[in-house]
Amino acid sequence: MARTPAGTPPHPKGAERFNEERAAYTVKGDAQPDIEAGVKAIRETVRTLKPTPGVYRMLDARGDVLYVGKARALKNRVANYCQVTALSSRLQRMVSQTRRMEIVTTNSEAEALLLEAQLIKRFRPPYNVLLRDDKSFPFILLRADHPFPRIMKHRGARKAKGDYYGPFASAGSVNTTINALQKLFLLRSCTDSFFSRRDRPCLLYQIKRCSAPCVGRVDQAGYAELVRQAKEFLGGRSGAVQREIESQMAKAAENLDFESAAMLRDRLRAATFIQGTQAINAEGLGDADVFALAAKGGQIAIQAFFVRGGQNWGHRAFFPAHIADVPEAEVLARVLMQFYEEVPAPRTILVDRELPERELLEEALCEAGGHRVAISVPQRGDRRRLMEQASRNAAEALDRRLAETGTQARILRELTEFLELPEEPQRIEVYDNSHIQGAKAVGAMIVAGPEGFRKGQYRKFNIRHAQTDDDFGMMREVMSRRFGRALEEDPDRDGDTWPGLVLIDGGKGQMSSVRDTLEDLGIEDVPLIAVAKGPHHGREGREVFHFPDGREKTLPPNSPVLFYLQRLRDEVHRFAIGAHRAKRSRAISASPLDEIPGIGPARKRALLLHFGTAGKVRAAALDDLKRAPGVSAAVAQAVFDFYHPSG
Repeated sequence: MARTPAGTPPHPKGAERFNEERAAYTVKGDAQPDIEAGVKAIRETVRTLKPTPGVYRMLDARGDVLYVGKARALKNRVANYCQVTALSSRLQRMVSQTRRMEIVTTNSEAEALLLEAQLIKRFRPPYNVLLRDDKSFPFILLRADHPFPRIMKHRGARKAKGDYYGPFASAGSVNTTINALQKLFLLRSCTDSFFSRRDRPCLLYQIKRCSAPCVGRVDQAGYAELVRQAKEFLGGRSGAVQREIESQMAKAAENLDFESAAMLRDRLRAATFIQGTQAINAEGLGDADVFALAAKGGQIAIQAFFVRGGQNWGHRAFFPAHIADVPEAEVLARVLMQFYEEVPAPRTILVDRELPERELLEEALCEAGGHRVAISVPQRGDRRRLMEQASRNAAEALDRRLAETGTQARILRELTEFLELPEEPQRIEVYDNSHIQGAKAVGAMIVAGPEGFRKGQYRKFNIRHAQTDDDFGMMREVMSRRFGRALEEDPDRDGDTWPGLVLIDGGKGQMSSVRDTLEDLGIEDVPLIAVAKGPHHGREGREVFHFPDGREKTLPPNSPVLFYLQRLRDEVHRFAIGAHRAKRSRAISASPLDEIPGIGPARKRALLLHFGTAGKVRAAALDDLKRAPGVSAAVAQAVFDFYHPSG
C-alpha cells in the first residue's frame, strides 16, 4: 500500500476537516538531502530511456508506488523531474521520496494512457488524482445462454453471455428498473435451477411480473418476442415499443379479449412509470454521460448523469482525492480516464469545460471500447440546459459534502477528548465476531476515517485455531493475525495502515484479551476501547466504554459522539453477520463430490445431472459411472476408487 509519510503539519487554523492531501505530501525532516537522492535515482533511470511512449512509476525506499505517469516520450518527460526548481512544491515532495523507478514502454500514447489508468486503480498512489469510489457500477444483464433468457442485476467482470445495459448509478435504481421491466415485459428473474424445478407458476406470475415460461404459459417464440421488445426498449426505442403494445391492446379490445387487453394496459402503465421516473430530460441524447465539476474549500465534486437510449439511468457525485495544486480541468480528465477503466464509455461524453489532451483521451477510449467516442462542451439547446442541471447538482453535492465534513471533524474532536486519545484518529478499526453456537465462526474488521467508511479496506478472518465457543480466544486470534501482519509489513509504521483507534465490540473480557495479545506482540501504544451495551442490554444509549486500565465511561443518550460510535458498531455487526452468512451458505451448498481430487465444477455438474444426487453417485457401479455424459473412464475410476478404496 502506498506510504503516507509522517510529520504531518498542523491543519490551518479554522479549517473544519482533515486535509488528506497535505498529510500525503509531507516529507520528514530536512527535504534537501532527500531531493538530491531522488534526483539521483531519476537521472540513473533517464540514462536508460528512449524517446518512446510508455508509463513510469516512482517508488519510495520501501518499494511503494508514489506516482504513476504516462508520456509520449519517456526520456523527455522523466528528465523534467530533474529540474527541481521548475517543479511545484507537491512534485518536489514527490521527488524527495523517490528512490527507484519502473518503466513500461507502449506502442502509442493512447495505450500508455489506458495502462496508466489501470495502474492507478491497482496501486492508488498518494500523488495521483484518485477517483475514490469503493463500489463497482451495477448493470442490467439480459442473459443469452438459455432458451428463455433471464433478466438480472450484474456487477463485476462481464463474463456471462448476454446483453448488458448500464451503468446505473446505484443498486436501488437497477432494482427499480428491473421491477418495472418485469411488469412491462414479463421476463423471468429466477435462477436456472429454480426454473428447471418448477411444476406450477410462482408468485411472480400471480402478481403479473413474469410470463411463467417454466411451466409453458408462454412458448419459446412468444417469450422471444418479449425479449426482443425489452432489448428495443433498453436500446432507446421505447416509443416504438409503446406504440406496438398500444396496437396489440386495441386489437385485443376489438376481439373482445378483455383479459389480454387488461394485461397489455398494465404493461403500458409500467412503461409510463419507467419514463416518469426520469429526473432529467435526456430525450434525443441517445447514449451519453454528462460530467460537471464544482470546487470550493479545497474540495472538488464531480456530478455524473448516465443516459442510455435517451433514458436517465441515475446520477452519482464523485469526490476525487489528492487534488492539491492540480488544475480543475486536469482533475476532471484524470477522473474520466479512471472511471472508464471500469465502465465502457458511450459514444458521447459531455463535460462542462475544455479538457487537456482531449483528443488523446478520445483516442484511448475509442481503443478501449472499440467505437468512436466524442468528448464535447455543449454550448446551446437541450444539451446545454442538461449541463447546467448537472452543474447545479455538483455544487449542491459539494455543499452537502462540506457540511458533513465539518460535522464529522467536530465529532472526531469530541471523540478524541472523550476517549483521551493522543491525537485525532485518521484510521479507526472496529472488530467483532459472528457465529452460531460456535459454528462457522468469522472475525470482522471495518475501517473508518474522517471521510467516512473505507469499505475497500474491510477484512474478514476465518477462525482457524481458537475454540469457536470461546469469544475471547477468537478475538485473540484475530488480533494476532491482524497486528502480526502489520508488524511484518510496516514495522516502522511509516504507512497509513496502523490505526489511531481500535474499537472492540464487547466488555472487560474482550478488552483484556486484546490488550494482552497486543502486549505479547510488543504493541503498547495503539489506543484500545471496548464498547459494551451496559447493564440494560439492548437499550441504545446505555453503552459503557471500557479502557485498558479498567476505567469505564458513558455518554449522554443524545450525544453526537455516541451516535457516531453506535454507527461504527452497527456497521461492524452488519459486516460480520454478512461474512458469517456467506460462510454458512457455502457450507450448505457444498457437495460431497467437492472432496474428490480432480473433480471440477463441470464434471461434478455432469455427475449430478446424470445420477440426481451425490448419494446415487456414491452407490453407482463403475460401469454406470463410465456411461455418464462428459465423464471419462479415468474420472469414473477416480470417483469409484474414492468411494470404494478397498475395491
